[in-house]
Amino acid sequence: MQRAWWSRLSWGAAGLGLSLLGAWLIAQRGLDAQRAAFETDARIVHRLLSQQVVQHDAVLATLALLEPARADALPRLSAIHPRLLQVRVREPGGAWPDAALTEAETAARASGRAAMADAELAQGRYTLVQGAGNGAYALDIALAGLVPDADWPMDRANSPVQVALQWRGQSLVLQPGQPQARGWRFDFDKVVAAESQPFHAVAIRWVGWGELPWLAMGAWTLFVTTVLVAWRHALRSREARQRAEALLRLGQLGRLNAMGEFAAGLAHELNQPLTAVLASTQAAQRLLADNPPELDTAREAMGRAAAQARRAADVLGRLRRGLQAPADASTARVALDLAACVREALHLLQPEIERCGVSVRWRASEPVQVMADTVAIDQIVHNLIANALQAMDRQAGGARELHLAVRREGKQAVLDVIDSGPGLPPDVLSRVFEPFFSTRDGGLGLGLTLSESLAQAEGGRLSAANAPEGGAHFTLQLPLHTP
Repeated sequence: MQRAWWSRLSWGAAGLGLSLLGAWLIAQRGLDAQRAAFETDARIVHRLLSQQVVQHDAVLATLALLEPARADALPRLSAIHPRLLQVRVREPGGAWPDAALTEAETAARASGRAAMADAELAQGRYTLVQGAGNGAYALDIALAGLVPDADWPMDRANSPVQVALQWRGQSLVLQPGQPQARGWRFDFDKVVAAESQPFHAVAIRWVGWGELPWLAMGAWTLFVTTVLVAWRHALRSREARQRAEALLRLGQLGRLNAMGEFAAGLAHELNQPLTAVLASTQAAQRLLADNPPELDTAREAMGRAAAQARRAADVLGRLRRGLQAPADASTARVALDLAACVREALHLLQPEIERCGVSVRWRASEPVQVMADTVAIDQIVHNLIANALQAMDRQAGGARELHLAVRREGKQAVLDVIDSGPGLPPDVLSRVFEPFFSTRDGGLGLGLTLSESLAQAEGGRLSAANAPEGGAHFTLQLPLHTP
């Protein structure tokens, strides 16, 4: 049960890990796509703003070149550029009424290009100054509608992107966007392509949890779950098939080893009835040879012979029902890890352990090796654990625990198999290894007999007792392997 629980836990952890990893990659890919779209829109906005503000330099350059009167210039320029609020002129020899304009003209003549005098971005306006010969021109420019809505790449009212122009701590929001307190934030900040008007085009995009590709992430999780369930089902089917094949081979090898026990038990069981049949038939022959023959006594002798013959027939019937064609087996001895043999038997009997609801308490303090026949040891361990499970399964209530321990004891390797079943009554304990003796309905009574014979053949010993806390305690002792 613990192994099955750990198996389910490991499969669940694998599924969760793959689902989270795939969902994270899908979410990251979605965020990358949204970042790319955001940066594309931000670059378009930057290019449009740059194109518009560069036109202001061109207007001032044209004014400086043509030197038109202010009354003539403004109407014409306003028709072309509605955002131009006012054209101011400093005549040669005159002075600007504002010191900021004077400083801007000085900076413009020093740099050879227009310069900003002041800006009130909160009110959406600023002033640009350009020297022209002995005079100068100044443009008052409105930032509202700097880029027409028809050219703007986003929906100003509904787009989640916030766009603003910034200059020396001042800011003008061109698109409000949808700020959020949580989620992922994308930033874009680039100076427009006009050295005379060094505005920063700033864009910010917030991506909330609701904008993640949940549908794709859910589809991936469903796909992972489906694949893992199908894979686990396939592995369990293969494991069940391998377990069934191993049990079949073990059963066939067990029947091969049981043939010797059958033969010994058969000789023991048939010896007495055959001897009685022979004695009764000889007595009947003598009685019939008398003159006159003693028919009644002869009939009685023949009746006894018939009864003994029926007893022998019963023994043969049991033999015929239990014996089937065995498979060949090798008796080569190899170095075996006794704990590995126990684990293999637990693996083969795992379905039976789960069906009976048995908790396995397994302890192996250190590697313990024996030199023995693999088939023989597998048969012994399998029989001991299977008998323990059957004993606990016949018990109506109480805890069902199977305690297994592999240890060293001097020059012996010891396997303890202790169950929490009803234990062995004294009359059963004295006959537990007797051929054809079984407390289970339909049992042949040869499993423990065969196990004891196999243990002795491997130079070991199999013993039975009752555990102090209740239940049966079988102990397998085998000589340790010495390299």
